[in-house]
Amino acid sequence: MSQVKPQFDVVIAGAGPVGLTMAIDLGRRGVRTLIVERNPSTGPWPKMDRSNSRTMEFYRRLGIADEVRALGYPADASMDIFIVRSLSEAPLLKQHYPSVATMRERIEAATDHSQPLEPYQLVSQNRLEPLLKSVAENTPNVTVRYGCELTALAQDAEAVTVTLKPSDGGQEEVRCSFLAGCDGGGSTVRKSLGIRLEGQGSLRKMKQICFRSETLYDRIPMGKGRHYYFTDPEGSAIIVQGDRKEFTLNSDIPDDTDLDEWIRRKIGPGIEFDYELLNVSNWTLHLLLAEKYREGRAFLAGDAAHLVIPTGGLGMNSGVGDALDLAWKLSGTVHGWGGPGLLESYEIERRPVGQKTVEASGWAAQGLGLWRANLTAAVDQDTEEGLDQQHRAAQLANRHHRRVHEMVGAEQNYTYAGSPLIASEADAETSWETVRYLPTTEPGARIPHIWLKDRAAMQDVLGADYTFVDLTGMADASAVKAAFDTIGAPLRILSRNEEHVRMVYGCRYLLVRPDLHIVWTGNSLPSDPQSLARLATGH
Repeated sequence: MSQVKPQFDVVIAGAGPVGLTMAIDLGRRGVRTLIVERNPSTGPWPKMDRSNSRTMEFYRRLGIADEVRALGYPADASMDIFIVRSLSEAPLLKQHYPSVATMRERIEAATDHSQPLEPYQLVSQNRLEPLLKSVAENTPNVTVRYGCELTALAQDAEAVTVTLKPSDGGQEEVRCSFLAGCDGGGSTVRKSLGIRLEGQGSLRKMKQICFRSETLYDRIPMGKGRHYYFTDPEGSAIIVQGDRKEFTLNSDIPDDTDLDEWIRRKIGPGIEFDYELLNVSNWTLHLLLAEKYREGRAFLAGDAAHLVIPTGGLGMNSGVGDALDLAWKLSGTVHGWGGPGLLESYEIERRPVGQKTVEASGWAAQGLGLWRANLTAAVDQDTEEGLDQQHRAAQLANRHHRRVHEMVGAEQNYTYAGSPLIASEADAETSWETVRYLPTTEPGARIPHIWLKDRAAMQDVLGADYTFVDLTGMADASAVKAAFDTIGAPLRILSRNEEHVRMVYGCRYLLVRPDLHIVWTGNSLPSDPQSLARLATGH
């Protein structure tokens, strides 16, 4: 078996947003990729609702950010959050957040590196997945197969053999150089590798009720927003999906609940609306992390590697971060220029991010619990006790509920300082600010967005591979290029005289990786370009 040549460089199990995003990036890097999904088509129901700014920056690099936005929440729509007893009453609290249009104005006006290049975007998973599927199917080197389940795997020193079971019967074996398990929380790949999940499982069981109403959003009297959180003991919340006609109601309610009565109770009296019930499903809250992200030639990404509570919107987005990190490293290994340290660095870099993501998700969920903790049935009554509870809930929510929606630090601040691929002496365990974005050009960080003199964005002018950035426009970086050429690794020299950027970044030169993370910075050219190139490529 070991003598059979692999049919694919990479097989990806699971065609959710993480797997599809990875497949697109791999295909564009010339990596022969097969992605398989056991379901016959993309998911029909809304799940995640927020692609954060980091994810949208990546989709911009893939050239699909505008298409993603066209499928989602309108740019000028309200992003406000409400704490409510029902949708028909005055809210106990309104928390204002800027719309995508407002964020774009801030980004355009920024003269420093304090803003991301792309704002966040609300887009339902059942809208995002078909777009990613279409892009993947039209990407060279990518084969997409739905209705095809990975049921087993075996690996040797040279390749991985996966057993596939198509929905039309039979089974087949496919041999690949590497396997990426993006197959969700119940990952077959993870279980087959014997990798355990660590942390807190089965924290709470919830029911998700998906329904569609053509009229409800326009008839909400209290004000338009994206999330409505209820003061009930069931922990209910209504999420407005991208087209503002689909809604998800999440509640901890028994299976025998009268769903029509429950939906109408949450909406409240006085709001006349019709709706179509789309789907009812059960889901469980977890805070879990895989004990490792790799076993031999097989890797885990997304929910297969980490399971978080949806509060904070970090789940799918951290999975896309996994895909972004792993894809270029697989490409470098497949194309022969990556050293053994390149793939070894995946777990070193991404598992700490997964750990921080689990912690940040739990911290955000605590924000919900802190204002709901002492509520009783009296909160729904306009008695002295009820009014006191309402006032107290509003006060506590104004302080603690912000955890749920103010996570830009967790999204943008994570660093790979301490990675063997980064020229940094910083501790890998450096704490990251969760709420605020703190831009930096320290090696290991994502290169901050900044506008250049001609109004081009720094991220837009970087290459798809390594880029050596000369902000003086005058340096001779040929020795750096020669060092990468010796290894066979692709490097672009970007030479521009950008005095303002030099001042903001605090350096003249940067080496940037394909995933936009900074390898090295300096105010003089590298003294040993060969060593720097070897470090950056895992040799």
